Amino acid sequence: MSPNLLLVLSRIRAIERWVGGLGGSPLAHLEGQRDPRPFRELVEEAARRHGLDPSLVHAVVQAESGYNPYATSPAGAQGLMQLMPATARALGVRDPYDPAQNVEAGARYLRGLLDRFGDVRLALAAYNAGPGAVQRYGGVPPYAETRAYVERVLATWRRLRVVESGGNP
Repeated sequence: MSPNLLLVLSRIRAIERWVGGLGGSPLAHLEGQRDPRPFRELVEEAARRHGLDPSLVHAVVQAESGYNPYATSPAGAQGLMQLMPATARALGVRDPYDPAQNVEAGARYLRGLLDRFGDVRLALAAYNAGPGAVQRYGGVPPYAETRAYVERVLATWRRLRVVESGGNP
């Protein structure tokens, strides 16, 4: 299946989710990869290059795209780590649907947000709502979507760390 067709199908699915979702989409089997295994090494190497816990980057990818490299949000965010076009360009990404470029840039961006805000919660809020919103509100913005996103990523991160440790948190 061509990348263009996958992009169109991904956008259809994003619109379905935006409008309220239709539950199980008949297009689900055509949307792209959902299995994290093909991306495990890519995510973990990018995380280590940028001094991040690989489980945190996996949690962000899971929350952002569900490991669909062709995911496109209604707002226009693209790829595995759902980079906005301007952010992707600023990070030197030529093809936001290329998993290697997207994950490398997303990990670098996340590292920058952690360095800037000094706190995982604030970095995640900035990843979702933008650094300006975090600065404007002096913390996690009062947006329901952003608050839910931060909690979802943190919960996934905790769960992944427990799995990695063999059940010991």
